[in-house]
Amino acid sequence: METLISPTISLNPYLPRRALSLNSQTHLLLRSTFRIRPQTGNSRTRTLPFSVCCKIGTSRDQSTENKDKSMSKKIMLSEMAPPPLAEEGGGGAGNGGAPTRRKGGAFESVKRFPRKVLTVLSNLGLAIGEMFTIAGLMALGTFIEQGEPPDFYFDKYPEDHPILGFFTWKWILTLGFDHMFSSPVFLGLLVLLATSLMACTYTTQIPIVKVARRWSFLSSSTSVLKQEFSDSLPRASVKDFGVILMGSGYEVFLKGPSLYAFKGLAGRFAPIGVHLAMLLIMVGGTLSATGSFKGSVTVPQGLNFVVGDVLGPIGFLSKPTEAFNTEVHVNRFYMDYYEGGEVSQFHTDLSLYDIDGKEVLRKTISVNDPLRFGGITIYQTDWGISALQVLKDGEGPFNLAMAPLKLNGGDTKLFGTILPINDPDSTEVKGISMLARDLQSVVLYDQEGKFVGVRRPNSKLPIEIDGKKIEILDAIGSSGLDLKTDPGVPVVYAGFGALMLTTCISFLSHSQIWALQDGTTLFIGGKTNRGKVEFSSEVNRLLDRVPEIVDDLPAKQSNSV
Repeated sequence: METLISPTISLNPYLPRRALSLNSQTHLLLRSTFRIRPQTGNSRTRTLPFSVCCKIGTSRDQSTENKDKSMSKKIMLSEMAPPPLAEEGGGGAGNGGAPTRRKGGAFESVKRFPRKVLTVLSNLGLAIGEMFTIAGLMALGTFIEQGEPPDFYFDKYPEDHPILGFFTWKWILTLGFDHMFSSPVFLGLLVLLATSLMACTYTTQIPIVKVARRWSFLSSSTSVLKQEFSDSLPRASVKDFGVILMGSGYEVFLKGPSLYAFKGLAGRFAPIGVHLAMLLIMVGGTLSATGSFKGSVTVPQGLNFVVGDVLGPIGFLSKPTEAFNTEVHVNRFYMDYYEGGEVSQFHTDLSLYDIDGKEVLRKTISVNDPLRFGGITIYQTDWGISALQVLKDGEGPFNLAMAPLKLNGGDTKLFGTILPINDPDSTEVKGISMLARDLQSVVLYDQEGKFVGVRRPNSKLPIEIDGKKIEILDAIGSSGLDLKTDPGVPVVYAGFGALMLTTCISFLSHSQIWALQDGTTLFIGGKTNRGKVEFSSEVNRLLDRVPEIVDDLPAKQSNSV
């Protein structure tokens, strides 16, 4: 049969006429009709639609052609009237008009601004730089003496001898480095680091967790075999494989012939927990630096003090409590000694009284064994000798105040006093000198400064010096106490505990396995974020346990979860 094709092309008269040349870049779709004339002589004709695909060339240069060669261009010629052109200035793109501007450009910029800020703050390099800067300031805070009066820094860091050629007291007092951990620079860097952690959690960690929680089934064997680990079993059932995965601790989901299983999802949540733990530590440190009280006192045995009179605020968030009205009484102070005579430990027996004078707590404290009450901690930090009780010729007792004496280096303590024996109206002060290095013994010297002897307190052995009979009754010690309140300590402890826990959890591998039943063949694929070698060995062991199908009929799958 011979077929004649005589197309009739009707072009839109409104379109401009151009010369069309065929090439391999674009296509022209022409609508027309044709008639089929059979040779049988039948005069009946049949009109059928058809499309002719042509290739047209343009006069553009080759650079534009190469740039857009991946873009398919299709020109539709229609007998309908062309659409009306946009009015000039109306934002239409036709006839050389200006392109349409998006409305609300300023609003869109404001709307995109938080996203840009989050992108900058969540940058890993920025966060690492912040942490190194904070660590450097902390090291500088241990080098520079903290909490000293300004005169101390004037003398220690003078302008005429600057450290490293520029570092003087002006840097310390201007930037607040004399109280480094509550200075605006240090607290500002902590806030910036906390903001970076929250931005990273919001932009990175939370989306990862959301993706990990989704059930994703793969519907083609090609997708399954593209995973990091892949294998296939020629005669196996996906349901049998799912049972084996459940026995190995996987969460298994079935949908028809597809299977999805995972385990170790907690490992995906762990980075968020690490960030929250670090935030807790920084919040606790900020509370400690800005909301604490601190004070020191040296109290002789038998005397007392009020807590609020000793404690002083060290931050703008420091708020006193009811416990500040507590009165502390030093019942007794005593020391333990090594065999060589050196002091090994010192103790203070304390009683706490409320505002009504009722004893609420009593405890003997020592070094590394403080007393805690109402958020206040009392530490044993120092000791001294406040007075000697003596008898002179059977008269007394007289309380002689002891003063600390400066020695030429070393940590040895020495306290001294004098018992005047001359006429009180005389201008010359002479007497018996007494020195003590601890509460065990007292060394006595006459008016000329010559050594006379040593006596132990409460030994009841008098000694005669310059015609006077002297007896040492007791050496009264004084307890050096440090008091402080620190509301950030529980928060810091909780943060470090959470940091250790979440760090261990973050080492758990998040493993995913996909399987697809195709006839009697089972395709398996999987991946993990940690321990890839161990994961491959584990999946191989699981596949070895999958039973083989013995019948020729494929296993019937059902939708189940």
